Amino acid sequence: MSTTRWLATTHGLRSKRRMYLVYYFPFLQWITQYRWAFLKGDLVAALTMASFYIPMSLSYASNLGHIPPINGLYSYVFNPLIYALLGSCPQMIVGPEAAGSLLLGTVVKSSISGGHSGEEDDDMNARIAGVVTGMAGAVIFIAGLTRLGFLDSVLSRPFLRGFISAIGFVIFVDQLIPEMGLVHVAQHVGDVSHGSSLDKIIFLARNAEKAHRLTCAVAFGSFAVIMVCREVKRRLQPRIPSIAYVPDRFMIVVLSAILTAVFRWDRQGLEILGEVKSSTGFPLTFRFPFIPAHMHHVRDAMSTSFLIALLGFFESSVAAKSLGGGEGKKDGLQGMSLSANRELVALGVANVVGGCFMALPAFGGYGRSKVNVATGGRTPMSSIFLSVITVICILFLLPYFYYLPKAVLSSMISVVAYSLIEEAPHDIYFFLHIHAWPELFLMSLIFLATIFYSLSLGIALGIGLSLLSVVRHATKPRIQILGKVPGSQDQFENAETSPNQVEFFDGCLIVKIPEPLTFANTGELKNRLRRLELYGTTTAHPALPRVRDPQHNSNIIFDIHGVTGLDGSGTQVLTEIVEGYVSRGVRVFFCRCPKEGSHIWHLFEASGIMERCGGRRHFVRGVDDALRMAEMESLSEFFERNPEEGGA
Repeated sequence: MSTTRWLATTHGLRSKRRMYLVYYFPFLQWITQYRWAFLKGDLVAALTMASFYIPMSLSYASNLGHIPPINGLYSYVFNPLIYALLGSCPQMIVGPEAAGSLLLGTVVKSSISGGHSGEEDDDMNARIAGVVTGMAGAVIFIAGLTRLGFLDSVLSRPFLRGFISAIGFVIFVDQLIPEMGLVHVAQHVGDVSHGSSLDKIIFLARNAEKAHRLTCAVAFGSFAVIMVCREVKRRLQPRIPSIAYVPDRFMIVVLSAILTAVFRWDRQGLEILGEVKSSTGFPLTFRFPFIPAHMHHVRDAMSTSFLIALLGFFESSVAAKSLGGGEGKKDGLQGMSLSANRELVALGVANVVGGCFMALPAFGGYGRSKVNVATGGRTPMSSIFLSVITVICILFLLPYFYYLPKAVLSSMISVVAYSLIEEAPHDIYFFLHIHAWPELFLMSLIFLATIFYSLSLGIALGIGLSLLSVVRHATKPRIQILGKVPGSQDQFENAETSPNQVEFFDGCLIVKIPEPLTFANTGELKNRLRRLELYGTTTAHPALPRVRDPQHNSNIIFDIHGVTGLDGSGTQVLTEIVEGYVSRGVRVFFCRCPKEGSHIWHLFEASGIMERCGGRRHFVRGVDDALRMAEMESLSEFFERNPEEGGA
């Protein structure tokens, strides 16, 4: 019987199946706790988020994803609803993000460049988006089933900051072309639209005089108004919390559309969104993305979909950890605990379904979720309301987006791009202050590679260097040489950090192994032990001649209190080390070992380590006991070799 079943039986839990069902389908947990008191806050939060993020989703789809604008709305139809049923963070809101939309757009643009689709082939571009979103969802879903939730700790902070800042810069430069009304000019000048950010900056500098004045005025005016409103709300919100309800971006969208319709700015060269409709002619069309005809798109999108999944899960994980579950909140839902693996499953299912309707990739966003919390959202019902509002918008309100200027959508994306960049200076200053040069180098390398070459190179460098750093950290043994603290009875410290504040013992090398020994970290164990023998430290370069007298290594004492795990490879390497010492006449002692009968104790017996180093008497409680045992055996050997000394 498993521990879980034993505990359930012991404490009288009758319905064990329901216990698992409620855990894996959190909707069954929170819907039974829902109260009318939650309804007003959830509905107001959903309306507020819809006013902010529905126009943003149109921008992400058309400007970043290069697909029909309506496909951006689909991300708010399915993903929040499915996450409300399966997600473990009650107040998190799932939706499309700038980074994921931009990465999807790179796949669409490469397909256009490769001749698999055309600029105006909305139906094929939407299908490509469905393939990318579906694959990202499948990656996340499989990771959840295989319990890989710990992967949110793999990517380093410098990589994420460097890459996200680079994405913000790329987006900001990209949007300058439509904001200045130079889209048609860019299409006839080389391959600017598919080039690097540096190519686009050079293009903008050379063609600035061709900018469309009305488009510039609308775009930069909208950007300025949004930034001012953003700053005013940030400063006033601590004193006037209700200011969070003011839908400033929605008002800018409505006002710009009205002005365009009244003054007919579209006839003066200002590009408008036009008719917003599905590429198939139906409001919602189901198309399974993984069909044989799409296989070449699957191959092209594989790496990008993996990265979208990884970044999306990381951002969702950060948001979920910041918001927390329902535990400990007096007015919130109870019994809902966060689980990284359940989050993976929920986000995976949501994106697989979204891919079937050709939606943008959608994950949890911290900023969006904070708006939900600030405007009264307490339960996943706010996500359900958001989905319902989006469906109503698709069915009845799309004609009202006709006169919406594309320049306003671009300016809204530029504000998002600015928010991605604005945190970078703080991190740079922090790393400078603590002299973290490797982190600064990694940030700079990823940023420059992305700016001057491509997103794919920045991605490859960032993930590759992050994984190498993780592997290097995991495979590096953290063994220490110990010395005794003067005046203490049994207190030993790392002698390498404070060599002048500890006492050393002639003829003894005390080695502490503070970690489990596995195949990953035992490869260098012999070399690092050799450095301790030769130099008394693991940091000395091996080119240095021996500086430590061999007589100081007559006794090797291993403090293995930190060895909480030992696998077959680690046992084999440790056996070879002990055999090497014993063959050279070095006495080996182990102290602070796991208790007799434990798995590690069994491995010491079965491998012959215990027998080779002298039996159980060489396995003692503490370092002091090992030192006394070493001294006694040294004296015994001395008198055996010199019997006349013993008789005197």
